Amino acid sequence: MFFTKTVQKIKSHIAFYKDLAKDTEGASGIEYAIIAGMVALALAAFVTPISTRVSAMFLTLQNAL
Repeated sequence: MFFTKTVQKIKSHIAFYKDLAKDTEGASGIEYAIIAGMVALALAAFVTPISTRVSAMFLTLQNAL
């Protein structure tokens, strides 16, 4: 009796994980999170050179005025 309940429970778990592997409901959300992370990484990499150039442009405009 105990053995059959254990086997049924294992089969139930296997079926659950098979269905979970087929489920793609949250896949697009994960993809968007990965894209947002890559954009944040790119911004962090280029923020210093961009801010230096923008500051230089404003300094040039200030001196010209």
